[in-house]
Amino acid sequence: MSRTISRLFDDYSDAKAAVHELERIGVPHHDLSIVANNAHGDHDVSDVNDHGDVTRGASTGAVLGGVGGLLAGLGLLAIPGLGPIVAAGWLASTAAGAAIGGVGGAATGSIVGALKNAGHSEDEANVYSEGVRRGGTLVSARVPDGLVGEAEAALNSHRGVDAATRGADYRRSGWTRFDETAAPYSEDEIERERASYRRETTY
Repeated sequence: MSRTISRLFDDYSDAKAAVHELERIGVPHHDLSIVANNAHGDHDVSDVNDHGDVTRGASTGAVLGGVGGLLAGLGLLAIPGLGPIVAAGWLASTAAGAAIGGVGGAATGSIVGALKNAGHSEDEANVYSEGVRRGGTLVSARVPDGLVGEAEAALNSHRGVDAATRGADYRRSGWTRFDETAAPYSEDEIERERASYRRETTY
């Protein structure tokens, strides 16, 4: 048996480190997925060709920190409610309804549905989707039962946040669920969101 374990990261570099750690403990690339907000355009999109397709060449992987493995396959997508994202792996592919990069910026699909199909509850799926909308990066891993403890430790050790913790934060401000018809967060809104969590973790 296997389980899907996901964590939200406020900083892309933490998510990247968690992916490398999951790869190191033996989680296969095809069982890993990463979905990162790209509203700031931090991630290189110069590989988008004249037809709007995203190539998976070395330049994208290098800019995003992957010399190989999962991160080398990142592509550009637009998913309703999330806005521009970079993503790789089974979760993004399921949400888009097509292979990453196959439709360039025009791919559509349900991130909540993909998370529920992967075994997350309705609440978890909504919180994780909202987290990406607000500027976060979601890392998901399908792991055998015997590797669950190690995988959770790998995600938690790099400041990964679970759905229960972040959902409680969102609800304090009146949030109830992810709305894929809502406008994606602006760069300024994302920066304010990130700053609020940076303050909370400062001792």
